[in-house]
Amino acid sequence: MNPWFNRLASGSLVALLVLCLAWELWLAPLRPGGSMLVLKSLPLLLPLFGILRGKRYTHQWTSMLALAYVAEGLTRAVSDQGTSRTLAIAETVLAALLFAACLGHARITAPSKAVKPAD
Repeated sequence: MNPWFNRLASGSLVALLVLCLAWELWLAPLRPGGSMLVLKSLPLLLPLFGILRGKRYTHQWTSMLALAYVAEGLTRAVSDQGTSRTLAIAETVLAALLFAACLGHARITAPSKAVKPAD
């Protein structure tokens, strides 16, 4: 099995988690000193260990979770200004990479793709 998609999913998930934390705590929070929007990073912790271990089911449902971050990133890229807009674009790119990598991993690890023994 080619671990390329799993590595991409792992890297983009960790990068998205770090970006969400840094964005809402230090880089461009809605309020000085941080905001409660940092809680948006909590759902990214749920699939972390399953993605790092290459679990197919985790990749499948994480692809749906990533779409929420794509939507949030696109919304804030249009509505925010300055640093926050740049961070929103980065969030959109990372979430789209996570989505694509999760789908790719789920596809190549599908049971129908497994080599069946000859009779």
